[in-house]
Amino acid sequence: MSGAPPTRSDTTFHRSIGVFSGTAINMTQMCGIGPFITIPIMVAAMGGPQAVIGWIAGAILAMADGLVWAELGAAMPGSGGTYVYLREAFQYRTGKLMPFLFIWTMLLAIPLLMSTGIIGMAEYLGFFFPNLGWWPVHLISLAATAVVTWLLYRRIESVRTITIALWVIMLVSVIGTAAAGFSNFNASFAFTYPADAFGGHFFVGLGAGLIIGIYDYLGYNTTAYIGDELRDPGRTMPRSIIISVMAMMVVYLLLNISVLGVAPWQEIAQSKSVASLVVERSWGHLAAAVMTVLIIVTAFASVYTGLLGGSRVPFQAAHDKVFLSVFGRLHEKHGFPHVALITMGVVTAIGTFFDLTDVINMLLTAIIIVQSIAQIVALVTLRKRQPGLARPYRQWLYPVPCVIALLGWIYVYFSASTISLILSGLWIVAGLAVFMVWAKFNRSWPFAPVEIRETYLGKE
Repeated sequence: MSGAPPTRSDTTFHRSIGVFSGTAINMTQMCGIGPFITIPIMVAAMGGPQAVIGWIAGAILAMADGLVWAELGAAMPGSGGTYVYLREAFQYRTGKLMPFLFIWTMLLAIPLLMSTGIIGMAEYLGFFFPNLGWWPVHLISLAATAVVTWLLYRRIESVRTITIALWVIMLVSVIGTAAAGFSNFNASFAFTYPADAFGGHFFVGLGAGLIIGIYDYLGYNTTAYIGDELRDPGRTMPRSIIISVMAMMVVYLLLNISVLGVAPWQEIAQSKSVASLVVERSWGHLAAAVMTVLIIVTAFASVYTGLLGGSRVPFQAAHDKVFLSVFGRLHEKHGFPHVALITMGVVTAIGTFFDLTDVINMLLTAIIIVQSIAQIVALVTLRKRQPGLARPYRQWLYPVPCVIALLGWIYVYFSASTISLILSGLWIVAGLAVFMVWAKFNRSWPFAPVEIRETYLGKE
């Protein structure tokens, strides 16, 4: 990479993100407010302190899937992440179908993921304003989404600085909550399981728990969406993914054990602001108020970094003429995809009007087929179709991580709620219909022969 900044054009970004800032971006998005709003849900689903097994299972799935992302991202560090991998792998038989379906789904799934952060932030505001009505809560949610979008409306150097600052706040909030829990820790709460903890309903509870667990790990792939902005992507991409997954494994286990040791699991399962409960029980009301503020800022940070990466997805697709051309525009002065950013900000705001559990189930079922499973197939396909592709990182113990990830995602999919399976299925079917119209209008497959463009083959 040249020491001077690259000349700005419609398709270039500043390559300014290294391993440290990339890991910060991933970890901020992974943690966010997730564990602070889902620990009670996990404990209730699993029926006791054995809920920690759900977090371990989520970590295993996240690491296995993270190794899929690491190989693909290091080999093809383009802006757009999965979109790029599906475009390269599936072009041989189905043309642009899979990348089109991916973008179609991400226009829904990424903003829904951001909506969960805003919803959780509004829930924690209840610590200070317990009597907030429906309209005030949602007006606050809309305002928060608008502020996030405004902060992202600038060039990448500013984004990097703000992200690292928010990452530090996230770590303080997580470490502070865990410290409060351990300072008032009761081992009998954390390690005494109900008599039927591992009975016939264990695997049903584990399925529901794994949905929550993997939701809390989502974000380990954020740097894959901004590959064009990574410094030395062959090194930065896999390291940022692997380090962030491993670090958050430790953080989540410590956090959950500390929380479970403060009160009976039945009380934890019913809490709406469990971190505030833990800190208040251990250090008093003032400390709980300070921690609640930090958690709200952490939620804000997760939405911030998520929209940063997510807005690059439709941009790359539009640039490659697989999506609406308006999404391919860059801001004239600062050079970022402003149309995509604003669009996803609007969808995020809409998502805040729905129930948290419904949003989590919907976003997971929407992405599993066209992203998670399809991406595993893409890795295997590219190893066969493009053996000469430069791979700075090759998946450890291949194909074991692929198999683990595939089985894990199938288990999560069929553990989701029926309504989310139906709605996500309908969304994909609608995407297929839209694709057929688009393909006919643009004279693309299946109305024309497939066009093979092995973009990264031969590149070092």
